[in-house]
Amino acid sequence: MTTYVDIHALQTLPPSNINRDQDGAPKTAIFGGVPRQRVSSQAWKHAIRKDFNNNLPKNLRGIRTKRVTQRIADEIIAADPQRTREDAEAAAVKVLEAAKIKTSKPNTREGEEERAPEVGYLLFLSTRQIEKIAQAIVDSPDLKFSKKDLAALFDSDHSFDIAMFGRMVADAPEYNVDAAVQVAHAIGVSATEPDFDFFTAVDDIAHGEEETGAGMLGTVQMMSSTLYRYATVNVDALEENLGDPEAAVEATKAFLSSFISSLPTGKINTFANQTLPYAVVVAVRTDRPVSWVNAFEEPLANTDSGYRDAAAERLAKEATSIGAMCEKDAEATWVLTQLGPDTPLAQLGDVVNRKELMDSVSAAVATALSEDQ
Repeated sequence: MTTYVDIHALQTLPPSNINRDQDGAPKTAIFGGVPRQRVSSQAWKHAIRKDFNNNLPKNLRGIRTKRVTQRIADEIIAADPQRTREDAEAAAVKVLEAAKIKTSKPNTREGEEERAPEVGYLLFLSTRQIEKIAQAIVDSPDLKFSKKDLAALFDSDHSFDIAMFGRMVADAPEYNVDAAVQVAHAIGVSATEPDFDFFTAVDDIAHGEEETGAGMLGTVQMMSSTLYRYATVNVDALEENLGDPEAAVEATKAFLSSFISSLPTGKINTFANQTLPYAVVVAVRTDRPVSWVNAFEEPLANTDSGYRDAAAERLAKEATSIGAMCEKDAEATWVLTQLGPDTPLAQLGDVVNRKELMDSVSAAVATALSEDQ
């Protein structure tokens, strides 16, 4: 039996541009036949990983970079200060290539200092893996490693974010990690179109007759919406990736916390759109993950009373109707909300504060994993 933790959230953004396309416009999607504001899965996962950096110890975090040779060399020199950087980089390259991970010298501009060889793509390694690789190089000057040795270096001690979001190693698919977490694109609950902010800037020195107009002018695109956000955690897959049930519990808790707290930061200095979700519903399921996004397939109508209460009512109705249709309710459900006890969401499960939510979900995941042993 597989256990899933489904996370549903409603979050209102004022005029903002937290995730833009190649033209600088807020990303959108057509859903229910109308355009909606969209924040990509990748943008919010990046924000979640950044939130991890603020709240998780270094040994539980991962690093995604082409410059992995440089990072390994840094750790080699830290462990063995007598090593030259050239020697440390050469040793790192040799071990990477033994693992079938190709490197090449990066192009540099004229006058730019030559850099260490780089991988041709962003390689995702945990800080513990980088430290282990460096220590293995220090401990084995001949740099001879068996296939089993290399697997122990590259395919164990995964960080929380690798275990959650997965990893693809193009040159060595045996080191791929299947993601244990799925994150949906956040979409608006109503039809919305981008708006434009026309701005001017004044030259502080030029004045009077020297400058009769603006020193600069332009436009910035923006949107505002109430967003439906959804993610699901396969806690059994998370345990398999991490190799430890206690780590899986902590990772689930960390993901839930960062899902609530994180926010992509596009144009945030311009718009200061610093909001939190006003409603979060967490459900533990043992059948399969279920998104409630179809609550908003018919977009909410524009009214002068806003969308927050209407979105909560629509979400509660969708959750209830899915349960009735499938004759299968979640094993447990908790509701974290600003809307008070009279919101229809309160009927879905136990209304809790944030600490109670974290503790309850952690306990439920720990119980589920212990029953699987």
